[in-house]
Amino acid sequence: MKKYYLFLLAVVFFSSCSSFLDVDPRTSIAGDQVINDETSAKAALNGVYAALRNYYSVNYQSIAYLSGDNIEWTGSQSQIQEFINHKVNAENATLAAAWNGIYKSIDRANNVIRDLTNYDKQNISDAVKQNILGQAYAIRALNYFDLVRVWGGVPIVTAPTAKIGENMGIARSNSDQVYARVIEDLNTAEGLLSNTTDRTAFTKKTILALKARYYLYRQDWQQAIQYANVLAADQDYELLNPYYSFFKNDLTETKESIFELFYSANEPNPHRTQWQPQTNGGTRQWAPNAALIKLLTSSETGGARSELIAKDNQGRWYGNLYYRDPAKDPTYIIRIAEILFIRAEASAQLGNYTQALTDLNRIRTRAALTARPSSTAKEQILQWIADERRLEFAFEAHRWFDLVRTGRAKQTLGIQEDFRLLLPIPYSQLLADPVLQQNPGYSR
Repeated sequence: MKKYYLFLLAVVFFSSCSSFLDVDPRTSIAGDQVINDETSAKAALNGVYAALRNYYSVNYQSIAYLSGDNIEWTGSQSQIQEFINHKVNAENATLAAAWNGIYKSIDRANNVIRDLTNYDKQNISDAVKQNILGQAYAIRALNYFDLVRVWGGVPIVTAPTAKIGENMGIARSNSDQVYARVIEDLNTAEGLLSNTTDRTAFTKKTILALKARYYLYRQDWQQAIQYANVLAADQDYELLNPYYSFFKNDLTETKESIFELFYSANEPNPHRTQWQPQTNGGTRQWAPNAALIKLLTSSETGGARSELIAKDNQGRWYGNLYYRDPAKDPTYIIRIAEILFIRAEASAQLGNYTQALTDLNRIRTRAALTARPSSTAKEQILQWIADERRLEFAFEAHRWFDLVRTGRAKQTLGIQEDFRLLLPIPYSQLLADPVLQQNPGYSR
């Protein structure tokens, strides 16, 4: 037993000094070959999803909305306040945890892709092989999309890590190259997956939704509309009425959801603890700020979305999207509401103001709000869309990224320096691999 604990300590020590891609123990699978039949192939894929759930449960999402203008920090850890103050340091632990978590997901996906691509036995059917391979490519695409949104250019790693330090020395690609990797993986996944509806696993429909988001970020308005149209016309997805119907009463996998990450009593979603007050077994370490509370409680702006917040026994507001006990709250990656927003924004950019307002007002009507009037003022419509997205996704991983991609971050948040629109590469990674270069403007 003593030798076992010494081994664990050694692993922790060397992992902390290794490259950004730690060697990942292949959970519940032994041997040099990860995949040797359908059971082990599915187990390997489950490991990829577990890594995805892990970094989305708290760290990545918190970067997205703590960096926006909806949330205040009620705790004492200064590293969390750094996101709200837009003075994030390279030593920030949340930043490092998100980076490590995403690359762990990439490494697991790489293992599955390598093993199934090279698989030449007959005990896995082609259908199962293609489905698992397609999901691995899809997850890797989302991983790199999440990386480029926070850090810009990052190292692109497509081979699994077999030993510590194996992936050291890979220089950062630029943002365009990372985006190219994303769309290549999405295209590959689309060709492998079936056109079925599954709200907790990647299918071709999920890929189409992610493509709509991808092309919005790339400002390819026509393609964003093209992919959004497919999902908007699909009878398997709809805006549930009223707004809170997709998350209240312990509901999961509703028709509102295109893709969500599931959790269970055995693998709870730790996000709940951060939001709920002490009387509900939480810590309320972050909470809606005064500006968001004012917007959500107004009948003119919040409407039915006021159900996102509640008061504890001390009269303090808290976020109530994550509330279940045990904490089986899903994490919403993409909802049909986002698809309508994508089509609305892209349509406005192309001058189709009627379509933009039609989609925007569908979302406002669902939130029990009055429709916006007809307008041909492009900037006004785009501002309406931005305002509505802020409240629709108040506690989901959107606000910071929306402000940055639309060029509104500096003015809205009072950021003085352009370089702060990208966050610093974690200092631990710079120490581990001298080839990595810090984002401009940061001292480390």
